[in-house]
Amino acid sequence: MPGDDQNTHDDFQIQFLKRQVDQNMSIGRAIRSIASHYPQDVVPIVDVALDTYPDKYREIIFSAISAQPASTQDIVQLAIEKEVSTCTNIVKLAIKAEPSYVDFVVQAAADSTPDELDDIVRVAVQTEPDSADRIVQTLSQEHPNKVIDILSTALNTVPYVGEYVVDALLAVFPAQADEVVTTALRESKATKEQAMRILETAQSYGVSDEKLTEYGQSVGLSQEDIQVVIANQ
Repeated sequence: MPGDDQNTHDDFQIQFLKRQVDQNMSIGRAIRSIASHYPQDVVPIVDVALDTYPDKYREIIFSAISAQPASTQDIVQLAIEKEVSTCTNIVKLAIKAEPSYVDFVVQAAADSTPDELDDIVRVAVQTEPDSADRIVQTLSQEHPNKVIDILSTALNTVPYVGEYVVDALLAVFPAQADEVVTTALRESKATKEQAMRILETAQSYGVSDEKLTEYGQSVGLSQEDIQVVIANQ
């Protein structure tokens, strides 16, 4: 029967994992060893490992993602579903394990716990600020009605990434330029240089000189500074 086959397979995986742990002493090393030899089985092995050694969830998640980053999204989703820790803890751990897969981490987390979107953005950009633009773009495309909330949270957390985040959002939401630019200028508490870079980014997406002037004046830029931006076409 199919159910019996599944149980036999699960029992085999549990025994196999325990045997690896007995040999290697560390669940992390066992996971890495299995992932390197049987990459296609890493997610079911993580499933079994989290059930068998729930207190070792940090080591299990970190080792599995480090060894098999292509499975990041499935591993994060699995860990959140099993409630081995809070969603934000799992996000932070997964990003640290493989920073280049940050967009897969936040996508899986936001799909699993959409109510925690704000915290997911905050923890993700805090953990990997160099990828703030990708984080904001990925989550905004998944949750287009939350674009401004996502942008506000990201810039409240890491204000200095203003122009990169504006660039990432205008690339996919050019029609929302007005909201995106005004929010970025406000939430990043931009210095003169930052504000000018945000306006230059907006200009590159076709925002009019009239609008650039209006935005610049709203954050106290001088007419001379605004002219520098406008002349930079």
